Amino acid sequence: MKEMSVTAVARNFSAVLDEVGHSGEEIVLVRNRRRLARLVPESSGSSALEVFGDLFRTLDDATATELAGHVAKRRAREKHGRKGTLAGLRDAWAG
Repeated sequence: MKEMSVTAVARNFSAVLDEVGHSGEEIVLVRNRRRLARLVPESSGSSALEVFGDLFRTLDDATATELAGHVAKRRAREKHGRKGTLAGLRDAWAG
């Protein structure tokens, strides 16, 4: 991770963006010795599984365990040829 002053980034914004894009390294913007922001390279493209993995890591343990259980049940149903039906769906927003 590299640190740069806000002034230096502003003066060389295009070059800084090129550096972030090519090197894949984060740049932390600093003003008055205080970290203000980060320039982080965008991922080159994520599969649904990668995105799900990122989401999964942000959940608390109980929620993650419950979600993993639902995914496992769904996979088991599909493995045995039983696909979900419209009638089997429930309204996630209903209390």
